[in-house]
Amino acid sequence: MIDWTRVEELKAEIGTDEFLEVADLFLEETDEAIVTLPVPAPDTVVRERLHFLKGSALNLGFEVMADLCSRGERLAAAGQSAEIDMGQIVSVYGESKALLLSRLPG
Repeated sequence: MIDWTRVEELKAEIGTDEFLEVADLFLEETDEAIVTLPVPAPDTVVRERLHFLKGSALNLGFEVMADLCSRGERLAAAGQSAEIDMGQIVSVYGESKALLLSRLPG
């Protein structure tokens, strides 16, 4: 679900304190963005939302979420937003977030 190698690489690159700040910011921004997924919107808006979430997920190693967003992004680009399982993306984000938080200090 989470690419722990990516998490450790990021920690090594920026330091643990900065990593905790980045993780906190990522989770805060993603919490705000994830609630927009189930809201009906034009395909272009859905694609943009998923693109943002995919990029954020990749930065913090949320592999499964990034994968789901990528697939959804392709469907939205093809005009098939109705085919995207937004509930699955929201659920995977929740699971990934809980897993990450369980491994963070403090």
